[in-house]
Amino acid sequence: MSKLKKHFNSSNVPAVVETKSLVDIKAKTGNLYESIAIASRRANQINISIREELHNKLEEFASHTDSLEEVHENKEQIEISRAYERMPNPAILATQEFMEDKIYFRKNDNDLFR
Repeated sequence: MSKLKKHFNSSNVPAVVETKSLVDIKAKTGNLYESIAIASRRANQINISIREELHNKLEEFASHTDSLEEVHENKEQIEISRAYERMPNPAILATQEFMEDKIYFRKNDNDLFR
């Protein structure tokens, strides 16, 4: 269907969300808060991508005229919305990517995490 849907296929995400050890998360950077900040930035990127794709798809169904016939529910639009609702949470995806070392990050000299 779409690039994002293929990327965020359910085979990429475990069926059951499991808790992560804070020690393991901290071990990736040496600082728990830095690790969480990195994962949250990635979650924001994922969320923006998903939101843009959803808005683009729903824009195809947008009507600029308000007639009574066009107010009826569109089945395709509902299916698209439901598919996006079933997608995993961006924070879960970002945490999984972070724990699997799939996120590139670097520490700046004037980093705020010191």
